[in-house]
Amino acid sequence: MSFEVRAVHRGARMGAYKARRILALIRGRSVNSALDELRHDRHRASKAIYRVLASAVANALQNPAVRANRLVVSRTFAQDGPLLPGGMRVRPGPQGRAMPIKRRTCHIHIHVADPQAGSQSGGGAGGEE
Repeated sequence: MSFEVRAVHRGARMGAYKARRILALIRGRSVNSALDELRHDRHRASKAIYRVLASAVANALQNPAVRANRLVVSRTFAQDGPLLPGGMRVRPGPQGRAMPIKRRTCHIHIHVADPQAGSQSGGGAGGEE
């Protein structure tokens, strides 16, 4: 059994399709190589995904049984978020019609796992007493 933690960025100001392209690059890779890849990527989504991945690593390192060099990106996905409000802005459409401008958002989910940490960690949220 592997130890898995996650980090989520809700309401990222980009479409889910644009985030999914970058998430597909890092899925299944080690965390160190994924962070290096994101640091040198030219896409705008890379910066937001880099921050989410760094947060997932920080969450995992809260457990003393987890080693940073063993972490791998186990699951990544992006879901559509709500459209941003801001009034009815329009752009020209075909045949003189008006088409609304949709400002899209997405929720970015990244799960990292340490396959060797397993059940070495104690159980639950309780502390030592």
